[in-house]
Amino acid sequence: MSTLNFDRHRRLRRTPTLRRMIRETQVTVDDFIYPVFAVEGEGVRNEISSMPGVFQFSLDTLVKEMEEVVSLGIPSVMVFGIPSEKDAVGSGAYHTHGIVQKAIRVIKENFPELVVIADTCLCEYTDHGHCGVIQGDQVLNDESLSLLAKTAVSQAEAGADIIAPSNMMDGFVAAIRKELDEAGFEEIPIMSYAVKYSSAFYGPFRDAADSAPQFGDRKSYQMDPANRREAFREAESDVQEGADFLMVKPGLSYLDILRDISNLYDLPLVTYNVSGEYAMVKAAAQNGWIDEKQTVLEILTSFKRAGADLILTYHAKEAARWLKEGYKS
Repeated sequence: MSTLNFDRHRRLRRTPTLRRMIRETQVTVDDFIYPVFAVEGEGVRNEISSMPGVFQFSLDTLVKEMEEVVSLGIPSVMVFGIPSEKDAVGSGAYHTHGIVQKAIRVIKENFPELVVIADTCLCEYTDHGHCGVIQGDQVLNDESLSLLAKTAVSQAEAGADIIAPSNMMDGFVAAIRKELDEAGFEEIPIMSYAVKYSSAFYGPFRDAADSAPQFGDRKSYQMDPANRREAFREAESDVQEGADFLMVKPGLSYLDILRDISNLYDLPLVTYNVSGEYAMVKAAAQNGWIDEKQTVLEILTSFKRAGADLILTYHAKEAARWLKEGYKS
């Protein structure tokens, strides 16, 4: 028998059941929000080349996709739209019969129990690809707020349960809250993309949503990836303006920020497991370099461990199936 005196931490790791019993962080299907891309047309189910397993859906095929989402127990979807026409002010974003508005109505009519979140931005709808009104090569902040608020109201009128503004204009939560309240939508919460970095991990999404800027970049309104303290100021502004949820985006490279925001605020916290993170996992798995199931569940667990209450992820359907099978370790 050893005479050494040391802690035997391995005692609690000895069997799978022991590990499961003392696991500190649990990921469940109730944590997931599934992003979906709606397009005009009929019979459309276009796979996005840079995001294997993710598709653009016309409204008829979207219904079948939602059937699967509901059958897996996923409680919520976020709707992004790709319009058939674009213009300088993104009018398709706030049109009564815009693609997102139509998709929301279809989903709520067929699946009233699903929580439908509307992405509230202009970039998919502007011919220049920026998230607001432009003048020369500048994105105008205050002039963009009225259009974003108008978009939010039209989405609420269509039946959205939650408004999720992603544009990073200063004052966007205050402007949207004011217009929602004046339109009689005081009960509709705002899920603010409070801390959104200007990230290289968004590349595949811009394929999916056809939203790449036609000139310049978004660094003047999205955050510098090198900044930490700035995230506190951004989140504080949105809390003061009336946000009901806070989001940190992206997720995987910003776990420190996620933990910081979780420690500072009591609002439900969301993180976005973005397209580039998804694409990297898929590419590595397809090449046989990683175990996709174990990698995805580890990533999702890291978000929860860092403080996320909800995870917006393209892995939602696969992860829901894996969790039903049991997360073995």
